[in-house]
Amino acid sequence: MSFIDEINRANVLIVGASQGIGLGFVKKLLQDDRIAKIYATYRQKDSASELITLEKEYSPRLTCLSLDITDELQIAEILQQINTETNRLHLVINCVGILHEGNLQPEKSLRQLNSENLLRYFHINSIGAVLLAKHLLPCFQHNEPSVFASISAKLGSIGDNQLGGWYGYRASKAALNMFMRTVAVEYGRSCPKTTVVTLHPGTTDTRLSRPFQKNVAAEKLFSIERTVDQLLAVIAQLQKGDSGKFFSWDGTQLPW
Repeated sequence: MSFIDEINRANVLIVGASQGIGLGFVKKLLQDDRIAKIYATYRQKDSASELITLEKEYSPRLTCLSLDITDELQIAEILQQINTETNRLHLVINCVGILHEGNLQPEKSLRQLNSENLLRYFHINSIGAVLLAKHLLPCFQHNEPSVFASISAKLGSIGDNQLGGWYGYRASKAALNMFMRTVAVEYGRSCPKTTVVTLHPGTTDTRLSRPFQKNVAAEKLFSIERTVDQLLAVIAQLQKGDSGKFFSWDGTQLPW
């Protein structure tokens, strides 16, 4: 990551690191000697065993923290805890997202909509991210380059929507994009060294996508390792003028 080269030992926060892409980022960044400290969050300890094992191996360089991103008090407490150790973060990647969970499934038609499920999508996929941005602000108010990236989805592109369906997921990811675009404007005034982006990772072989992989061509289904490498390459190429933009895994800019 080119901007990391400008920093003497970078501090990183990966939100939603218990599995999937988030865990992949932790594993990859632990191998980068330019990274001084990694904070990684998980929601449920029983599904974060691999992450917690890594913490034991890499302590104190890796610190794992319990966080439910739908609880603003928890977000504030986690950032205060980090702030007692360092007042600057250089790379924050929000990997939290939900597509299906128990009775929560992507809707194929209007008949399947209900307000409880829609609120669940928004709380996790969009509202949590903007509350995170709110409490991250002090950690970005320094004079070194930094990046705040949130994992979005091409399905959140309004301009690209030709197939319909998946109302809650699409709308919550579109809301995430708008939230981060707006955060980028404010961060541009309050912490101008921070670049804010949303990223489409492509279809990655994770628990989130597994029920929906049967129609995905083999070459379009990425391993976690490939996705992480591709997204870190996009982050490495970001320029100051890219703040507030929405990028695909190959570095192309996506329509809103």
